[in-house]
Amino acid sequence: MPLAELLVEDVRCIERTELALHPGLNLVSGANGAGKTSVLEAIFLLGRGRSFRTRSSERLIRQGRDRLIVFGRSDRHAIGVEVQRGGTSQGGAATRAKVNGAFLPTLAELTQSFPVQVIDPEVQHLVDGGATSRRRWLDWSVFHVEPGFGEHWARYARALKQRNAALRAGAAREALDAWNRELVAAGTPMAEARAAHYAELETVWVAAQEALLGFTVSATWAAGWDRERSLGEALDAAMDHDVSRGTTSVGPHRADLRLRIGHRAARDVLSRGQQKLLALSMVLAQLELLQKTLRIRPTLLIDDPAAELDNFRLGIVIDRIRALETQLVVTTLSPDTSLFGRPDRVFQVGQGRVQTL
Repeated sequence: MPLAELLVEDVRCIERTELALHPGLNLVSGANGAGKTSVLEAIFLLGRGRSFRTRSSERLIRQGRDRLIVFGRSDRHAIGVEVQRGGTSQGGAATRAKVNGAFLPTLAELTQSFPVQVIDPEVQHLVDGGATSRRRWLDWSVFHVEPGFGEHWARYARALKQRNAALRAGAAREALDAWNRELVAAGTPMAEARAAHYAELETVWVAAQEALLGFTVSATWAAGWDRERSLGEALDAAMDHDVSRGTTSVGPHRADLRLRIGHRAARDVLSRGQQKLLALSMVLAQLELLQKTLRIRPTLLIDDPAAELDNFRLGIVIDRIRALETQLVVTTLSPDTSLFGRPDRVFQVGQGRVQTL
């Protein structure tokens, strides 16, 4: 489902632009700071409802403007995303999304309409960063392979928010027990879907590690609680601790992919370049599995692909990306680059505008 049309209004330095994208290789060229990455952020927003560079969607809105709009069209869907400055009761940005003219109840549903993944210069945060990025990495593909996962995920997120609010308010045990039951109902199938998908992904990922790194790391998917207990038993056992801390300490929201080399965390052993290769193997294995099992070829955004990789490793990465035969949108300083072969379409970014060359 490649993206065919893109309209961007007031995203960072981009005032307004309309682009016709090619289903193959699209290059976005321009000087540093011209807005190349902003084009990628706009595309990513269509499939995720957020940026890959910042947690604050309000930062995406062009200075002096109250909102941004991104619209995209594929052969199946018309998708629109609007971010409004000061649109929430707390004064933060409010994000709304439409698919084929209908508002979506949750932004997570964008994933099904427009599968998009990104490789950027900070991709190594999948390895050296916190657990949140690794959960998001796995969940993105679970959304595609397990049709009911999105509903469980949204239900669990709502129940977790309510339980944490009840804990902070000093709610009675009966009220907390009710939220425990809701967490169990949504969290148990959610955790099972994650574990089943990771088991399937692991074989593909090991092969990708061998190709990119030349070795493999020890990886364990931790569910977020001691699996010798049920989720309900774990929540009951942690109740006193949760009451004293005012937050829920166990459950799928605490899940993590633990990466180790020997007895040490991988991030403490690997160089920055090796961390990047390990993270790239995670992303590429995920894309390869989706293509193999579901024939899904997500749009892949690549920002500054050559950063911190030697020519040999970069060549291996490029070969695996080209083998995906997916839509690529790649930023580059020079429109004449042949890193991924002959481009199908080239765009030039400058002074808040994007032109087709």
